[in-house]
Amino acid sequence: MGNVFIKKPRITEVDKAILLLKTQRRKLALYQQQLETVIGAEKQAARDLIQEKRKDRALLALKKKKAQADLLKQVDGWLINVEQQLADVELASKQKAVFESLKTGSNAIKSIQSEISLEDVQKLVDDSAEAKAYQDITLQSIPIPAHSVPSVPDTERLQAETGSQVKSSEDEFIDLPDVPTGNISKQAVVKRKVLEEPLPA
Repeated sequence: MGNVFIKKPRITEVDKAILLLKTQRRKLALYQQQLETVIGAEKQAARDLIQEKRKDRALLALKKKKAQADLLKQVDGWLINVEQQLADVELASKQKAVFESLKTGSNAIKSIQSEISLEDVQKLVDDSAEAKAYQDITLQSIPIPAHSVPSVPDTERLQAETGSQVKSSEDEFIDLPDVPTGNISKQAVVKRKVLEEPLPA
């Protein structure tokens, strides 16, 4: 059993106008196709009649073709008007929807602001300031032992400690022999290769 309480969407005058314009556009497009078919047929008939040397009948077919072509131009104009009106109605409908959304948002903001009075905001600010002042007084009133608060070392003592640490780290370096700068002899290269070769198993 289906849900009886489903609310059907309300069809507005705008919806009816859009539907009517779209229907008219479809009918005009079909009419265009019919006219183009007739124009093509009259053109072909005129060609055939000219080949058959029936110029009077060919002239009549060309007149019919011209009348249908004029009517087709008129239908094109109607179709352009219908398209333009449809676009205008759809744009106006969208503008209305945007306006309604903005209006709803503005009303929501006003509703929220009406729930918060300026007196309440000022009272909250005053209460916060009083709480902060009370906390400051409380902290100043509680005695803190001198040994529990680490003293801030002075700059000269810090510089002295830093200097002594740098000097002790410099003393830890091991003196290494200087790297030779001249050409390495062949004997030294051979000796190095011998040292690098693995021992036989």
